[in-house]
Formats: sequence, structure tokens, C-alpha cells
Amino acid sequence: MNYIIFDLEWNNAYNYKTKKGMNEIIEIGAVKLDGRLEIVDTFKQLIKPRLSKKLGGRFKNLTNISMEEINAYGIDFDDAFSDFARWGRGKNNIFLSWSKSDLYTLVDNFVKFKGTTHIDFIEKYADVQEYCMQFIENHNGNQISLSHCAELFEIDLSNQNLHRALEDCFAEAYCFKKVFDKEKFSDYIAECDKTYFERLVYKPHYLSPSDKEFNISDITFVCPDCKGNIDVLKDYDYVNKAFRSAGKCVQCNKKFWIFVRAKQNYDNIAVTKKLIEINKRRARYIN
Repeated sequence: MNYIIFDLEWNNAYNYKTKKGMNEIIEIGAVKLDGRLEIVDTFKQLIKPRLSKKLGGRFKNLTNISMEEINAYGIDFDDAFSDFARWGRGKNNIFLSWSKSDLYTLVDNFVKFKGTTHIDFIEKYADVQEYCMQFIENHNGNQISLSHCAELFEIDLSNQNLHRALEDCFAEAYCFKKVFDKEKFSDYIAECDKTYFERLVYKPHYLSPSDKEFNISDITFVCPDCKGNIDVLKDYDYVNKAFRSAGKCVQCNKKFWIFVRAKQNYDNIAVTKKLIEINKRRARYIN
């Protein structure tokens, strides 16, 4: 079993097609650990940006990467990831990164430049940040930076040039090795079929009356008091991502405000319903 720890550095660029900003990958770094957690190989590559010819100030300050360096040593995105795929591909290879943010960015770049969400050379993946956090006592559950984790694990990174991809990989490897337990780590490994990456980047959203996937008239309601059926009294309004109406129990005649939200997830629609009894004075005016 090999463990490939990879890290990406990206520049915020503007995607004119989607009219949104996106994180464009500028550098790949990776280290390969064997079954004894010894570093047996490394990979690093600069990538020439396609979307933006300028590097953001924050990116330059963090990484010290310049356009001169990119022009001298960078290659095209397709070539860079073809090389990385050849270097990292293997049935026994588990890819790791510090949080899933690198994985999100990688999939976004594959969608933009390759037209697919599937990264076929990553067959197994684990979040090394999530794994390491389980060994930090009294942790509050918030994500922890790589440098802070190393400090808590008493790992000296004073000679590391953090925020360069390969250097970050070395630091992640030190943290990973410090707390590695093969049995515990196995619980963090995900099998990466095509749906894994699709699920990763899928953005759940609330459905509206214009969405044909959901029909509000199919939703039924039961009186919370007498368990009788509730008839909807008027057409639904759609406000704040919720369907709103009023209803009346056919048994006890109580009237209720009705609220329904329908969220489209990757493979299902989650419906939440809420009933609020209308006070008698107001109920007289609702038919």
C-alpha cells in the first residue's frame, strides 16, 4: 500500500463563461509514502494559467510564486495532470490531502478544463486533516491549520517553506506519520467511483414552483391534534424558498398555516413540513 499526499496551490481567477470567480490550480506537489511510511518519491509541477494572466496579491504573498517562475517552468494543465496521473496511478495507492478543499478545487478545474467531474487516477481518498484532528485532545471540531497541527504534534517546521505545494506535502507527511494507526485510518478511506466526485461537488438547492421535479400538490398533511387530514384552502405562495398556504382539518376544523421546503439533494428530494395553528380570530377570515 502506498500513500500519496498531494497539495495544490491556486490563484483566484475569473471564469468568464460562468461569470464567477474560480480557484485555478497553479502548482501541484505530492509525496509518495510506502507501507512503512517512508518517502520513496516526490512530484512537483507548475501550471501555466489559462484564465488569468495575473497572479493575485494574496497568492503571491503566500507562495512567493511569480509569473516569471511560471513562464520558465510551468506547463499546460492537461500535460501537468497527465504527468501526475502517470506518476500517481495505481490500485494500491491512497491519495490524501489536508482537508477536502484541494479535492473540490481539483474537480472544479477538471470540469472547466476537461469537461468531467471524474478523476480516474484517484481510486481511493482520505482527508488527512480530518484523520489527524481525532488525535488532538479537547478539539472543538473546527478545522485546524497544518502549521498548528504540527505545533500540537511537536513537529518542527521552521525549515519548511509552507504554502509551496511540495513543502506542504512534507509537513502533512510528518503529521500523518506521527499518529498513524492502520486500523483507525482504514475508516477514513473512501472508494472513489464516478459518483464520489459528482456527489462531492453537487450543490443541494431548494426547489421552486418552476422545478418540475417537485409537485407541491402531492404533499399531504395530518392534524397534529386529532390526526385528521388537512385540506389546503388556497393556492401556495413561494416566499424565502418555502411554499406557503393555509389549511383546515376535516375532523376538528382547526386551521393552520402551512410551510413546505423541498431540497434537491444528489439522489433524493428532502421535504420538510411545518404547521402552525392559526388563532381563532384570524382563522375566521381564512376560507
